[in-house]
Amino acid sequence: MPSAATLAALRAFVAERDWDQFHSPENLAKSISIEASELLECFQWSSDFDQTRVEEELADVVTYCVHLANKLGVDLDDIVIRKLQSTAAKYPVHLAKGRMTKYTKLAEEEE
Repeated sequence: MPSAATLAALRAFVAERDWDQFHSPENLAKSISIEASELLECFQWSSDFDQTRVEEELADVVTYCVHLANKLGVDLDDIVIRKLQSTAAKYPVHLAKGRMTKYTKLAEEEE
């Protein structure tokens, strides 16, 4: 998760420009999707990619995710850990290790 220094820098950047007024949860969610599409575009036609551009687009995605979490008042560490716990229950190691199978099909493959 972002460090305290990174969070402070993001908040200062937005405050200096008075952009928080534009950062509704809806607008931030849209921006995450748009930036994620731009990240995906880096890999559109080839597995070769421009590392600098990928890092820039990834930073945009993460930045908007941090802004959305801040706007919603959620702790990123907390929600990620909770989601990992939920996903671990769906994908027990003994069924899922080394497999790309969706959790709804894991038990079928074991039979």
